[in-house]
Amino acid sequence: MVTETKTEYPQIVRRVGAGGDIAVLAGTNIGVWFIVRQLRTGDTPEAIVAALPHITLAGIYAAMSYYYDHRAEIDPIIEHGDRMAAQYEAQAVGS
Repeated sequence: MVTETKTEYPQIVRRVGAGGDIAVLAGTNIGVWFIVRQLRTGDTPEAIVAALPHITLAGIYAAMSYYYDHRAEIDPIIEHGDRMAAQYEAQAVGS
């Protein structure tokens, strides 16, 4: 069972389920960590909205605002994902 809790950011909710406790854009399964990672790789907010039209620019900026107030929560999620991706790529190259 998945439960959602409102945050002080109207467009961000905390979702608790089998995957843990994560901040997502309300009404979506898109994690704040995903938005931040896309921005770090060079995507613009407009490009993210173009690729994911069910997300608004306001949602992107809400995710950014949440991130800057909760870096200690979000950065480890991104770092873990980056490590897992690097391990996968290393295994794929070695096969």
